[in-house]
Amino acid sequence: MKQVFKRPTSLIDVPFHFCPGCHHGIIHRLVAEAIDRYDLREKTIGVASVGCSVFMYDYFDTDVLEAPHGRAAAVATGVKRARPRNFVFTYQGDGDLAAIGTAEIMHAANRGERITVVFVNNTTYGMTGGQMAPTTMPGQTTTTSPYGRSTEDAGYPIKMSEIMAQLGGVAYAARVSVHDPKHLMKAKKALNRAFECQLNREGLGFVEFLSACPTNWKMSPLKANRHVADVMVPCFPLGVFKDAASTEKD
Repeated sequence: MKQVFKRPTSLIDVPFHFCPGCHHGIIHRLVAEAIDRYDLREKTIGVASVGCSVFMYDYFDTDVLEAPHGRAAAVATGVKRARPRNFVFTYQGDGDLAAIGTAEIMHAANRGERITVVFVNNTTYGMTGGQMAPTTMPGQTTTTSPYGRSTEDAGYPIKMSEIMAQLGGVAYAARVSVHDPKHLMKAKKALNRAFECQLNREGLGFVEFLSACPTNWKMSPLKANRHVADVMVPCFPLGVFKDAASTEKD
């Protein structure tokens, strides 16, 4: 029988710890496939954030550093400048990147650091109990917004891909989803392009993944998956917000 599916070489053969229905496992796989695609396993250094993604060093068969809360982009900057021949990426959740790490990601992006940023947006602080995050949607209930997020009191969800696209040092910014095979393939293509931005020394590559968090959303995995498509996507539109290479051609 012909084998049509196998574990990426850049993933260690161990079970993920993520909750059932969480999309972190799928996103991990896409990142590992991109590392394999460009033959980067021996030269990749990942930078983990605080949150559900912190255990990525248990899954990726590459070097991985753990950054203090919110500092992944700053740590990745130092690593890339010290070791410019290495491929460097961060893997950050919304609580990490869009809250305490806002300054770090904004300035790294504006400087055009040659790193790749994988941003996982599940609209909540997943690991610490489901509190309201900067990306929590209007009306969304969390442990700290039990009556739903009020835009009058808490403002609006931050849309990082749109912000990143405005910064001069960003070569590529896109928002993707992995809630069905069609969108997963688009996500894979976007991630590959973000990798190429670093490999071609174009600037910072940024990909935002919309992700399900069934445990903190108090939904079944199936309902959470539908929630991504029916509720999150209308709030966080998918697409490529910037591709410097395409702009130059125009």
